[in-house]
Amino acid sequence: MQGLVYYISLPFIYLLSLLPFPILYRVSDGFYFLLYYVTGYRKKVVLQNLRNSFPEKSEKELTRLCKDYYHYLSDLFLESFKTLTIGRSSMLKRCTLSPEAKAIFDRYNQEGKSIMLVMGHYGNWEWAGNTFSLLCKQKLFVVYHPFRNKYFNGLMVRMRTRFGTGLIAMRDTYKDMVRNKSMISTTAFIADQTPSPESAFWTTFLNQDTPVFKGTEKIAQKMGYPIVYITIKRLKRGYYNILAEVLVEDAKKTAEGKVSELHTARLEKDIREQPEIWLWSHRRWKHKRPAENKIIL
Repeated sequence: MQGLVYYISLPFIYLLSLLPFPILYRVSDGFYFLLYYVTGYRKKVVLQNLRNSFPEKSEKELTRLCKDYYHYLSDLFLESFKTLTIGRSSMLKRCTLSPEAKAIFDRYNQEGKSIMLVMGHYGNWEWAGNTFSLLCKQKLFVVYHPFRNKYFNGLMVRMRTRFGTGLIAMRDTYKDMVRNKSMISTTAFIADQTPSPESAFWTTFLNQDTPVFKGTEKIAQKMGYPIVYITIKRLKRGYYNILAEVLVEDAKKTAEGKVSELHTARLEKDIREQPEIWLWSHRRWKHKRPAENKIIL
């Protein structure tokens, strides 16, 4: 059945990918209408997340922000499919790498240092990976969750590796990084996913108790790699710019929890500046802080 659904969907996916951008965004407008007004896809989750994160905003402001988010989500969905057929020049035109970010990556490459990137589900992370692979000398590996459907997983792999990006399944992250240690590489972690509450680092993020994966920090400390934080700003519809800043030069020298605290705080700053382009439909706060991690005042 999985294969049947995939092969029926595939021609439509490629058709969407081949559409010129002006038409693609008209399709996206229709998709937004279906998501927001017809199906109401996770609308309750989105609005509750927004209310908890921005208690200072009025209901009118939150509703406007919610609509802006669904417009962005619709664009992101179709822009991801565009990766199947987009050309190099168009990719680099629509997702640029700031000169300052390029200088950071070039410096580490010249020094012969592998690095780790940390980011959130913010902007268009799919396009950012393509641009990095096209412009930077280091080999980029992206840590990802394989799909359960092997057919759609294969499609996703083709999309993400077209321009030279490598993929590492999350369960194999440390093992593969050790195996790749002989090359100058960059490994990217999207660190705002939801871990098991018992094994997480707990912090306050957007006014809420929030669990953070310890894996990014632990691997950085074991490998001794510098950690660079990535921001993917949306300049206007269909155009993004990648910014970068060094969070930690040597993770081995940081106190426990410091790396997690730093990249989480940096992501919150980005979200507050451009809130509509973060993944609000994700159930980020479905877990409660365990009693042993409660903050006693």
